[in-house]
Amino acid sequence: MAEQTPLRVMIVDDEPLAIERLQLLLGRCEGVTLVGTASDGEAAMEAAEAAEPDLLLLDIAMPGKDGIEVARALAASKADPAIIFVTAFDNFAVAAFDVAAVDYLMKPVQFDRLTGALERARAAIGEGRARQPAVPRYVQEFWVPDQLGLVRLPVREIDRITTDRDDMRLHVGRRNWMVYRTAGAPEDGLDPELFIQVDSSTLLRRDAIAGMARDAGGDWLARLRSGEEVRMGHDHVSGVKRLLGRG
Repeated sequence: MAEQTPLRVMIVDDEPLAIERLQLLLGRCEGVTLVGTASDGEAAMEAAEAAEPDLLLLDIAMPGKDGIEVARALAASKADPAIIFVTAFDNFAVAAFDVAAVDYLMKPVQFDRLTGALERARAAIGEGRARQPAVPRYVQEFWVPDQLGLVRLPVREIDRITTDRDDMRLHVGRRNWMVYRTAGAPEDGLDPELFIQVDSSTLLRRDAIAGMARDAGGDWLARLRSGEEVRMGHDHVSGVKRLLGRG
């Protein structure tokens, strides 16, 4: 059986103990070579462009450039490594998927989860990342916290999205999940053919809207197929009416 080419891995984390733990775990993994470490975003970009690792184990919450910014910048560089995010914050999952991460590991990282993530990374690299489909223009799925860890939530299953500063709440029927969103307007990254904004902090999936009605005070409500009613901002009513062919 042919010996595997070592997977060249770089660790990026602003916590020395986190780097040390990952180094120890990688030392137990076959077919892996550690080619460097970095403790901030700027250093990570310089080191990755110099060493050209196959894979980054990349923290998200770091001073200066965070892991999301590093991943996006490296995707456009000659290095373009595969990315596995490693973080203590499960509500960063939306941003991690947005930059096409291979996997998403929660601290403290468990050995079996790390080995599984490394195998996924090796498979993605072996298939030829240049031949894989381009990263979609719009977010297709979110990774959301669940009792067993993280699960993927397809965008097309979401009825409503509400925002509050840096947080997004994703509503599916009676369930909802809070995730972190990167800077920008709430609709950034979402397909405008799929979602429509009904007030400054609320977006609805277009085909989840069953109709419109006025309440006793004369305000317009969007009625969802789930039975829920969502109040619309005055500045957005005309757009929803056009969607329904009543504008």
